[in-house]
Amino acid sequence: MHSPPADSSGGPNDLVVEIIETLETCGLEDDGYQLHDYVDVDALEQLLASSDGDIAVQFTIEGIPLEVSPDGVDVIVEDESECVNE
Repeated sequence: MHSPPADSSGGPNDLVVEIIETLETCGLEDDGYQLHDYVDVDALEQLLASSDGDIAVQFTIEGIPLEVSPDGVDVIVEDESECVNE
């Protein structure tokens, strides 16, 4: 998946949508967790936007490890069977 550039007009809402869509591809329903319990999306967006180099932030939501960078949201997969729909 690919997120819009940091200077896009959508801002954090685009990042929220992309994180949720990524989790849904791994079978996690959006009503099964509270995103704000795991990550401050506003702070994450500011961090990504303020970086002038390569940056990636990793965190886990309900057992699904994610990596968020200016290039998008990816599932960290060591075993291809971890994320069925990826």
